[in-house]
Parts: sequence; C-alpha cells; structure tokens
Amino acid sequence: MTFGIVLSVFLTGISLSMDAFAVSICDGMVYRDLTKRKAVIMPLTFGLFQALMPIIGFYVGMAFMQYIEAFDHWIAFAILLIIGGKMILDGIKELRSEEKEVTPKKFSITEVLIQGVATSIDALAVGFSLNTMLGGADNVQLWAWCSVLIIGLTTFIISLAGVVFGIKVGKLFRKKASVAEIIGGAVLILIAVKIVLESYGLIGF
Repeated sequence: MTFGIVLSVFLTGISLSMDAFAVSICDGMVYRDLTKRKAVIMPLTFGLFQALMPIIGFYVGMAFMQYIEAFDHWIAFAILLIIGGKMILDGIKELRSEEKEVTPKKFSITEVLIQGVATSIDALAVGFSLNTMLGGADNVQLWAWCSVLIIGLTTFIISLAGVVFGIKVGKLFRKKASVAEIIGGAVLILIAVKIVLESYGLIGF
C-alpha cells in the first residue's frame, strides 16, 4: 500500500510539473541576467507553489470543490495570457527598434511568483482528491504532507532542468533577445489554452 501511494503521488507530481517545466524553459531563454541563485529561485518557487496548492485543497475539502473548479482554469488562463501577451508585445517592440542589439530582459521575482501561481492552480484540485488517493493510509494527514513534499520536490527538479535547458537554448538568441521573448510569450499562451482545453476534457495530456 505504501509503495502504491508513493508511486501515485510521484506520477501526479510529474504530471503537475509539466506546465512549470515549459515555463521554466521560457524563463531560462528570456532572462539574460540569471545568476546561479536566480536560476534556483525559479524552480524553487514553482515547487513551493505546487506543494502549497494541494495542501490548501486538502484542508479546504470537497465542500468547495465545485465552486473553485468552475473558474480556476480561467484564472490560470488569464494570468498566463497577460504575461505571454506582454512578452510578445515587448519582443515585437524591440524588433522594431533601430538599435542593433536590444536590451536584454531582466529577471523579475514578481513575474516568477505570478507564474508560480498560474502553473499551480490545477494542483489545488489534486488536493481535493488526496483524501481518496490516501484512503488506505493509517495517518491521512501525515501522508498528505508527505505527498505535497514529493510533488513539490518533483516539480523543483523538473523545473530546474527546464531552466538549464532554457539557458542553453537562449544562448542561441544572445543578440536577438526579442526573438526569445516572442517565443517564450507564445509558449505561455499555448500553455494557457491547454489548461482551459484540459479543464473541459478536450485534450488529455
């Protein structure tokens, strides 16, 4: 039973981390002033939010699930659409600039926090199902906390890999930061659309 629970939670963590992974790649591509500390802050933020949301959902309980599920995906959609749209507009503006080399986009902790919220909202619903997932455990509350730690750690590791990959890809656009910014913004918008489509069962990945 214990192994089954851990495996289920681990696979859930991988599934939940995919959006954060994609956003991490975008951030790694776009931000040009990344230090090791800043590069770790991004996956750490995504991991913390992915752990926080399920535990909130676990304690809020099923009573409010129907109300939250009605609009949670639209919140994530709006946040990612705004951030992605702004990135595209900024990139286009820089492309039209007469300067030969545009000003690189700088790291923004505020933007990373907003991304963390947007990519973890779906994890809130997972918290509602933890009671069912952990139904066979002796101490459900203890297992709930262990579960969110596994989910958060999984997201952190996968997102860190995304940031590293994004940095390597971003080097290809060192003199065209605007191109990377447009690509990153487009990816965020695609993620926003994916979240909405998934919520209505139109896609299943």
